[in-house]
Amino acid sequence: MLPRASRTSLIAVVDDDISVRESVESLLKSVGFRVITYSSAEEFMDSPRLDSADCLILDVRLDGMSGPDLQRELKIAGHSIPIVFVTAHETEALRERMMADGAIDCLLKPFTDDTLLNAVEVALRSN
Repeated sequence: MLPRASRTSLIAVVDDDISVRESVESLLKSVGFRVITYSSAEEFMDSPRLDSADCLILDVRLDGMSGPDLQRELKIAGHSIPIVFVTAHETEALRERMMADGAIDCLLKPFTDDTLLNAVEVALRSN
């Protein structure tokens, strides 16, 4: 069971794969989160909801700006949103760099529902 405070949290999902976006959105909504999805980092950066997201689930490899590039841009702009990366192409060096830059976790696709939900819970507690 998720903490009561996190049930109303807004989770932003940025992934260029529509099937991933839809499945993650469905999972998160099924446990009570509010969810907003984006197909690119640029779309998220231009969103009026940027400042209201409590957690960001972010694909590493995106068309245009990459996930790690978005992470750096958010940091430069002073946004402290906790990030859970997801990727099908993880290397240990990449994972270590993202974690050193402040990511909460980096999950390898396909990940289990419980793994993602646990990472989101950790992210929300860190905020």
